Amino acid sequence: MAAVLEMSPFSVLRQLDQLGREHGATLPVQEVPRDTWEGVGFRLGTRHFVAAMGEVIELLRFPELSPVPRTRSWVRGMANVRGTLLPVMDLNGFLRGQRTSLTRTSRVLVIELDGGLTGLLVDEVFGMRHFPHADYRHPDVEVDETLVPFIQGLFDSAGEQWLVFSMRALALFPRFMKVTE
Repeated sequence: MAAVLEMSPFSVLRQLDQLGREHGATLPVQEVPRDTWEGVGFRLGTRHFVAAMGEVIELLRFPELSPVPRTRSWVRGMANVRGTLLPVMDLNGFLRGQRTSLTRTSRVLVIELDGGLTGLLVDEVFGMRHFPHADYRHPDVEVDETLVPFIQGLFDSAGEQWLVFSMRALALFPRFMKVTE
């Protein structure tokens, strides 16, 4: 015991580190196949979409909103999310003119827009999805005309078709940028 008291704190830490390395269990290596595309799956109406992982910053439950006067019908309002003001847009309302009904599965996808953050209300979020690059193709299904500027392709996974939705294309779309009436 006296020998331990004579050691410097740094020496004790070094000795503990060495013991940990000698007797610690190794963790299994988790390899992610390099030939997969990753995205966040979500639903609008009956259609399934996926957005690239880098385009979605965060997922939120539908927050309490303050209305914003003289804005388009698809602008749901402003939320205070951890001290940051977040405009929340109804994605289905913008694309199809149909206001999204709030349910227990409704979520908000947070994207970056002009250096700020914007929330997009969707019917449901399915979390992270992985697709083999080999399953990517151009959509051969009929896509609503209002979706065409935002759809980059399609993944077919177990008979389920996932349209690749470009949040970047949405953020650059002139009509989306014009929120006032």
